[in-house]
Amino acid sequence: MQRKPVGLFHLPIHQMTRHKCNGSLIRTNQEHVGIGGSAGMMRRIVSLWFPNLPSERILRTKHIEGPFAVIARIKNADRLICLNAMAQERGLRRGMGLADARSFCPQLQTELHNSQADQLFQDGLLRWARRYCPWVGKDGVDGLLLDITGSAHLLGGEVALLRDIRMRLARSKLTVCVGIGDTLGAAWALAHFGQGCADTGDTLSAIQRLPIACLRITTKEDTTLQRLGIKTVGQLAALPRATVGQRFGASVLMRLDQALGRQAESISPEANAPTYSTRLTLPEPIGLAKDVMAGVERLLYPLCKKLTDNMSGVRVLSLSCRRIDGGDQTVELRLARPLRDPTRILPLFERGVGEIDSGFGIDQLRLVAVQVEALPVEQTTQTTQGKSRHDDGLHDLITRLGNRIGLENIQRFLPADSHIPERSFIIAPAAWSEPTGAWVTWNPRPIRLFQPEYVAAATTVPPKRFKWRGMSFQIGRTTGPERIAPEWWFDDENWRHGVRDYWKVETREGHRLWMFYTPQNPSWFVHGMFA
Repeated sequence: MQRKPVGLFHLPIHQMTRHKCNGSLIRTNQEHVGIGGSAGMMRRIVSLWFPNLPSERILRTKHIEGPFAVIARIKNADRLICLNAMAQERGLRRGMGLADARSFCPQLQTELHNSQADQLFQDGLLRWARRYCPWVGKDGVDGLLLDITGSAHLLGGEVALLRDIRMRLARSKLTVCVGIGDTLGAAWALAHFGQGCADTGDTLSAIQRLPIACLRITTKEDTTLQRLGIKTVGQLAALPRATVGQRFGASVLMRLDQALGRQAESISPEANAPTYSTRLTLPEPIGLAKDVMAGVERLLYPLCKKLTDNMSGVRVLSLSCRRIDGGDQTVELRLARPLRDPTRILPLFERGVGEIDSGFGIDQLRLVAVQVEALPVEQTTQTTQGKSRHDDGLHDLITRLGNRIGLENIQRFLPADSHIPERSFIIAPAAWSEPTGAWVTWNPRPIRLFQPEYVAAATTVPPKRFKWRGMSFQIGRTTGPERIAPEWWFDDENWRHGVRDYWKVETREGHRLWMFYTPQNPSWFVHGMFA
C-alpha cells in the first residue's frame, strides 16, 4: 500500500485526513499523533515469569516419572528450590530440607541445581521472544520483559499475542505466568500475583486489589506495612504521599510511582552476542588442497580482525566445504589455547584440509568460530618476549597432537597441597591448564610411584638384605626416617594403618627405592623408585 510521510512517522493514506494546520497531517481515527509527528502512543509491557524453570528445563530432556525436585546447597544444608506437580501434591514445598522431604516422600528424585545451565536456557528464551518485539530484556533469573509498544497489532492484537505465547510455551512443556500493563511494575505485579491484562490508562484499577508485595518492595517493608493494616496497593495509594514518605522512606513511594507510571522505568535489552563466521563463494569449483588453503587464508584474516576488535580468541574453528554435488566436508580445529593470529592458525589446518574429499569440486567455503573466549591484550617486554615465543610453540605442538589423539588425552602434572605422596599432585589436560612453576617439597620424592608392595622383614630399620619382585637386594646406604601421618579428614583405605616412616634406600645393585615401615602393624613396603 502506498504510504506518505507524516513528520517522523509513515501512516497509511486511509488513516489520515488533511487539515489546514501549517501544512501538517494529523491522524484522527487512531492513536493521537500531534503536529509534526510527536507520538502519544501508550507504552505496553509484557512480563513473562517461569516459576518452574529449573525443574522444567531438566524434565524437557529427561524422562522422569514420579515426584521430582531440584536441590541446592543453602547454609550447609540441601534444600528444595523447584518441584514438579507430583512433588507438590505429596506435600513438599520450596525451601524444605532434603532430609525432611525424603521422610514425607521416599520416592523423591532429585538433581543438583545448575545455575549456569539455567542462564543459558534463559538466553535461549530471550532470543525466542524477539519474534514478538525487538526490545526484550531479562527479569531476574526466571523471567523476561517485552516492550510490545507498536508491535502487538502484527499478531492481531494483545489477546492474540498472549494466546500465541502460551500455546508455544505449553508445547515446549514450560509453565508461564503472563502480565501486561502500561508500566514495567504493573506488568510484573500481574504476572507474579494476578496473571492479567491491565487496560490502557487504567493501571491502578488492575492492581489495586493485589498485595503490596507486588510492588517489588523489600520483605521488611512489606511486613511493616501489613502490621499497620495496609495490605493492598489500593490502600497504599489512598494514603497521603507525605505520610508514606516520612514513615517508610522514599523506596516505597518510588516503587508505587513506577507501577502507576509516575516515574519512568526502562527495560535493559540484552545485546546480541557477536557472531564470528566468514564465507567465500567460488566462481569455479576447486579440488586441490593448496587452493582450499588459499581460500582458508582469505577467510581467516577478516575473522581474526573481528576477534581482535572484540578482544577475543577462538578455541574451536569449523571449516565447511560445500561440494557441487551437494555434499559437505567439515574440518574441525581445536586449539590448545585461545588464538586470533591468522599466521599461527593457518598451518594448523593443513592436516585436516589434506584429508578432504573434494569429489567433483568445492564451490563454497565457510569458516565459523564455534567456541570463543576472552583474550585481552598483554603487555610484552624484552624479558618476556622470548618466553612467550616458547609457550606459543608448545601450544601449537599440543594443538597438532591434540587434533589427532584428542586434546583431553595430553595431560600434565600439577602440584597439589597435600603431604600425602599419592595426593601431592593432580593430572590435568594440558590444553585447559597452565604450569604453576617449581614444585615445593621439603624432602625429595621419587619420580615413579606405585601401589605399596610388601617386603618380608622383621626389623624397625631398613633390613640389610631383602627380596622384592623376585630379586635379592643388599642395602648400601639409607636416609631417614621421614614420618608421614594420614589426613584424618579423608577416608583412605590405604592409610587406615596409621603413620608411615619413609626411608630412602640405595642398594648395591644400583636401585634407589623409597620404602616405608608401619609401626602400628609392623611391615615393610616399597612405594616408589628414584631416578
